[in-house]
Amino acid sequence: MTILNPLKHVDSNMKNLVSDLQTLIRQPSVSAKNEGIEECAKLVKKTLDASGIPSEILRLKKGVAPIVYGEVKSKKNNSKTLLFYNHYDVQPAEPFDLWDDPPFSGQVIGNKIFGRGSSDDKGELITRIKAVEAYLKTTGDVPCNIKFLIEGEEETGSAHIDDYLKKYRKKFGCDEVIWEFGYVDSKNRPIIGLGMKGLLFVELSIKESIRDAHSSLAVLIKNPAWRLIEAVKTLRDSNGKILIKDWYREVKPFTKKDLEIISKEPFDEKFFKKEYGIKSFVADKKGLDAKKALVGGATCNIAGFVSGYTGEGAKTILPGNALVKIDFRLIPKMDPKKQAQRLKNHLKSKGFADVQIKIFHGEAAARTNSSDPFVSIVQEAADQSFGSSILNVSNAGTGPMHSFVEHLNAPCISIGGTYMFSRIHSPNEYARIDLLKKTTKCICLIMEKFGKF
Repeated sequence: MTILNPLKHVDSNMKNLVSDLQTLIRQPSVSAKNEGIEECAKLVKKTLDASGIPSEILRLKKGVAPIVYGEVKSKKNNSKTLLFYNHYDVQPAEPFDLWDDPPFSGQVIGNKIFGRGSSDDKGELITRIKAVEAYLKTTGDVPCNIKFLIEGEEETGSAHIDDYLKKYRKKFGCDEVIWEFGYVDSKNRPIIGLGMKGLLFVELSIKESIRDAHSSLAVLIKNPAWRLIEAVKTLRDSNGKILIKDWYREVKPFTKKDLEIISKEPFDEKFFKKEYGIKSFVADKKGLDAKKALVGGATCNIAGFVSGYTGEGAKTILPGNALVKIDFRLIPKMDPKKQAQRLKNHLKSKGFADVQIKIFHGEAAARTNSSDPFVSIVQEAADQSFGSSILNVSNAGTGPMHSFVEHLNAPCISIGGTYMFSRIHSPNEYARIDLLKKTTKCICLIMEKFGKF
């Protein structure tokens, strides 16, 4: 049979794809609150089994979200193995009042399906499942060995993915990895990502007094908010450069090939600014500098700052404590543990030894070499399915890609159908049905071309 048969099956099976995605969306699976995790894992297993993909639920220890594992062995070509990495957990849906429909409704309106997880990551997951199903239904086989690793803690930092990869290393063994997602730009071109930035998430806090006090006492009692602001201000300059000693020490510059790829990446600055309602970028970056920052710029971002009274109206108090949550985006060669120690050393050297530091989690960055043969396979499939594609040296976001590269020694590439303005992690998240179809076909083509490689 020819490759056209699975692709035609995708066309005729879109109603079932949407229905199955709605079922997954309607099962809440918020890892931050441990809401529906077990139920969703079982539902994902049921979905795999119903699609002809034998599956099982893998466990590490009590209290850790299970991994759903699926595997189909090729009858004709069992020498090559492709692994799909996805996750079934989602971000919290709050604030609920900003949703037009209930966040777990799976409401379909025109070309869009709404709901938490519709894009990130249940929509992407269903495209992988339906691509494999299309082959099994039309040919009775798959072009290469297929494996699924679907975790339930990605949205909280994949805290146990290293332990899973170590324990089940032989089971997860593969030649290449298709990552959990891939963005599609405003001109409907898929962005093929060759890497992801790392992350160090910390909490800094100061406790000055045992309770909030009347603000008139600010002449005698130190305000912890001011103290914390002074400490945070030492971390970076107004242009975004991180001022911590040796923060960039191990970082290597872009290669000539990287810069060639980056320079060719389209980036609509006007559209981007309009979408977010901003007038300029950090340090007034433009053109190539803006692109380079997205791909390989380290960040020090204040994710939240809390102190004192933040309700409506006025309340004249002097807060007893202050807290700030900061996420650092890391780039290749930055070790999260080493960077955390540098942060601690920095605060101490600047006279802020009284600042308490809590480390939540850290992930190293990872990149696949643009010369890897698998890159061409994915790009050819994307061009055929979408019409054209864009090669991206590294995604601006973070995921546990480094763990897969380290433990499985397999290149990882991001490709998918998440429209870049589909409001992931925000109210009214949605997936475009036309992009779900194109992505499913693209996955079919990747399997076919990889099997022949």
